[in-house]
Amino acid sequence: METQTWRRYVAALLLLSAMFHSSFSVTHYSIPEEMEVGSVVASLASDLGLDVTTLGKRNVRLDIIANKKYLDVKKDTGELFILERIDREYLCTSKSTCYLKMEAILENPVRIFNIEIEILDINDNAPHFRRDAIHLDVSESTAAGERFSLSNAVDPDIGSNSIRTYYLSESDHFEIEVQTGRDGSKFADLILKKPLDREDQAVHHLVLTAVDGGKPSRSGTASIIVTVLDTNDNAPKFDKESYTINVSENSPIGSLVVKLNATDLDEGSNSDIKYAFSLYTSEKTQETFALNPDTGEIRVKEMINYEDFKIYNMEVVATDKGANSLSGQCKLTILITDMNDNHPEISIKSFTSPVKEDVAVGSVIAVVSVSDKDSGENGEIDLHISDQLPFSLKESSDNYYELVVSEPLDRERVPEYDITFTVTDRGSPPLSDNETMTLELLDVNDNVPRFPQSSYVIRVKENNGPGDLLGSLTAHDPDLHENQYLVYFILEKEIVNTSMSMLFSINPENGNLYALKTFDYEMEKEFLFHVEARDSGVPPLSSNVSVHIVIMDQNDNTPLIVSPWRAHGSVVEERIARSTDKGTLISKVIAIDADSVHNSRVTYQFLQNTDATLFSLDQYNGEIRTMRMFSYRDSRHQRLVVIAKDNGEPSLSATVTIKLSTVETALKTYADMTEVPLEYDIFSDLNLYLVIGLGSVSFLLLITILVTIVLKCQKAKPSKAAPPCRNSVISERNSTIADSTLVSNDAYWYSLFLAETRKGKLVVRQPVPKGSRYIVSSIPRGTGLTETSDSAASTLQYSK
Repeated sequence: METQTWRRYVAALLLLSAMFHSSFSVTHYSIPEEMEVGSVVASLASDLGLDVTTLGKRNVRLDIIANKKYLDVKKDTGELFILERIDREYLCTSKSTCYLKMEAILENPVRIFNIEIEILDINDNAPHFRRDAIHLDVSESTAAGERFSLSNAVDPDIGSNSIRTYYLSESDHFEIEVQTGRDGSKFADLILKKPLDREDQAVHHLVLTAVDGGKPSRSGTASIIVTVLDTNDNAPKFDKESYTINVSENSPIGSLVVKLNATDLDEGSNSDIKYAFSLYTSEKTQETFALNPDTGEIRVKEMINYEDFKIYNMEVVATDKGANSLSGQCKLTILITDMNDNHPEISIKSFTSPVKEDVAVGSVIAVVSVSDKDSGENGEIDLHISDQLPFSLKESSDNYYELVVSEPLDRERVPEYDITFTVTDRGSPPLSDNETMTLELLDVNDNVPRFPQSSYVIRVKENNGPGDLLGSLTAHDPDLHENQYLVYFILEKEIVNTSMSMLFSINPENGNLYALKTFDYEMEKEFLFHVEARDSGVPPLSSNVSVHIVIMDQNDNTPLIVSPWRAHGSVVEERIARSTDKGTLISKVIAIDADSVHNSRVTYQFLQNTDATLFSLDQYNGEIRTMRMFSYRDSRHQRLVVIAKDNGEPSLSATVTIKLSTVETALKTYADMTEVPLEYDIFSDLNLYLVIGLGSVSFLLLITILVTIVLKCQKAKPSKAAPPCRNSVISERNSTIADSTLVSNDAYWYSLFLAETRKGKLVVRQPVPKGSRYIVSSIPRGTGLTETSDSAASTLQYSK
């Protein structure tokens, strides 16, 4: 039954083989190895179209192209049969395919037929190890995870009938890892999974089993004897765990392949290293390459033939010379490079460089031809360039290609392209060649100048010098030559009939911005305009940026003491009753500062006080009050010197001297607002409400007067140099007064108004001529206080 199955299998294979190879005049048969002697392979006469009755007369015979005759032809039936049992492993050692080639010869007339018999492998060999016992010496200090190379098993069968895997007998300390080489061979590494203890167990006996993939499978075993050593701490270690090396097939004998280097951290003999091939390295590999045991150099030992072996796998063991030597391994893969005869060639027929960056998509840049002197697949050529380039290849005719622009080009992004043409044949392995050309791009004016910022804020201290550099507004244009030469302009904008070009100047070449005048924070606090950058291309391109000039205040204004009013010099004379109570307001010092909020904050201090226990000064609102009542011991004349300092750095100050004279009569004090009997407290709640009401009505009246005056001033054409007129005590801006700490000039005037009206005076802000700030007029009211020194009208003019 089995013989019939094999015959049907052989017949089908022979039929397919004959149909496939009929055009080549070779008759192909496939038969399994180890067929019984006498088994019929095929009907040769039928396959060759011969008359069976004439085979004897024509003396048909087989001419075997080998040393041994395994098949013959029956002359009476024309059948091809087995003459001697065929062993594929003996016939085709270390080859993946096995063929018997022969010729069938007939006479009268003479005809010769080529016959090729493929010998198929069967699983007729069991795996076996080179050695029945594998001895390993392992130090007890070896860490878990350490690998040990084992001698691999050998199975002459091929394909699925070769070794499939390995098994290790049960062990608490060891396991194996099966690995596959590049040639498909299987080998096993012994891995220590648990540290060893020589005192607990000195020798470990293991069984390694190799199993092939046949059906049914076959197996072979080898014993592993692991001896645990008690010495040596460090094993040699290679620079790399694995190496991949390319060696040409025509390398001369003795040429250096690689020099391995392993190091051992031990000293003395324990660090001396000896190199050797591991047990699993095949004999063929050891015959082809030589390893120097002292230097680790691997050299070519015999001629290398690419057609025999393309890849060599080996493992080199570095062992130290200690009493109990340790070893380290590294794996080497040597790839044999086939030598080809002819490389493809590239010829640049036409090339245009440089080109403008706005060249149209589809434009032809170069024409290239390729050629290869080889024939067949080795002469078939593929040409390509990098996919990252904005170009494509278009075949114009046989072996001629055009390089065309496939995407828009941008010189600012990539100024030039290195275009590499790579030509590759379709041989095995393919050979290639390349040619690189550089394409330069010419600039066109396609980029607008760009400032690094969308807007600029430049802070300038007041009192700057004309011509001072304020900042640099530099734009960037990525174009080249005249397309990147930039010119800077200030876009004209008038403020109060003043052109920006009269206030600022910009260098048209580098964008440096200069001030043309000295700025005063109290007059101008900020400017806003635009600067344009324009290139010199055709047509020119431009962009602009907003510039915000912020004038920063400096402490350049000295505080001005406006209350108490000093009619003659800097000394103020006041009279108070000696019966004045404790806490009575004697005087109020008010100073104004034209600087900004921070610099204009004024504080008050005594520079001189005749009696420090008698008067107090509020440092924030400037109020001078009695700390106690006068006694008979106090002098009738008191001298107070008050200094008003601003908050600037360095601070500026002004002083006022107040001379107080005490009288015995019940005169109205400085704080008296109306004709009230002396027995009443002028600062009672009722009087306070009356003062607030009077102030509110006066405030509304003054606002009405202010609006009327402003409307009249707007009808007349204002002077360019003079500020708008203000005939009001209260400013158009909202001012806040908290604890008499003044935050604006208008707030000072408002405080002055309140303080001076309490003294019976009316304070009026009047228009001032060019170059001045304010004229303060103190007009006495008819209150009957003719005994005070402030009854006469006086005027204070403050100029910047």
